[in-house]
Amino acid sequence: MSRAPAFFISHGAPTFALEPGLLGSRLTALGESLADAAAILVVSPHWQTCGIRVTGAAKPATIHDFGGFAPELYTLTYPSAGAPSLAAETASLLIDAGFVAMVDAERGYDHGAWVPLRYLRPEADVPMIQVSMPHNLDTESALRLGQALGALRERGVVVVGSGSLTHNLYEIRRDGGQGHAAYAAEFADWSRKAVLAGDTRALLDYRRLAPSAIRAHPTEEHYLPLLVAAGAAGDDTPTAIDGGITYGVLSMDSYAWGAH
Repeated sequence: MSRAPAFFISHGAPTFALEPGLLGSRLTALGESLADAAAILVVSPHWQTCGIRVTGAAKPATIHDFGGFAPELYTLTYPSAGAPSLAAETASLLIDAGFVAMVDAERGYDHGAWVPLRYLRPEADVPMIQVSMPHNLDTESALRLGQALGALRERGVVVVGSGSLTHNLYEIRRDGGQGHAAYAAEFADWSRKAVLAGDTRALLDYRRLAPSAIRAHPTEEHYLPLLVAAGAAGDDTPTAIDGGITYGVLSMDSYAWGAH
């Protein structure tokens, strides 16, 4: 089995599930090559725990962990099968790497997992597990988490860090994000240069080095999956996936390593 790819996918707002924009069709085109993947593993900021937990259910539920959106969003499901044996193996792998980890047999897929997967594998025909983010995760430990998970790529497991390249929801709530795209684009451009150059040190220190970093990410949880994906990618060459900017402030740019 060939080495599976790694991705960082910007899932933006839950409405991405209904509004594919530029990114949706591009993910679907890339995902066509994943039909033979052993499984897909997703790290999402919408599941944060003490230590790390891994979904171990055979048929994880679709969690609608958001409120105030269009009713049709709450009818969407992503019926991908789970992978209990892979979940147990993943937890063991993470423990060996120095993390505190356990299997959670009850947890379903949150929207940070199922929304982008609706485009990457619309058929929901590849087993999926989700790995939580520890509450105390920072850039260094996110990179280390990705490096540990990257070993699973050799067994055909696709590793996906699901976040948002920019994520200031306060500005959307305040004024719809109008007129703020310039700073979001500048931050996204800085991130793109760092990712494509393989400048991991810059990504680790993005809050000091990137323009408008604190404004783009008042809190870090939606940027850290990029470090997870970069860690899982190893020495693979990255490819940028243009996603544009939604709501004036949410960059949907994404990245792939080892995808064909």
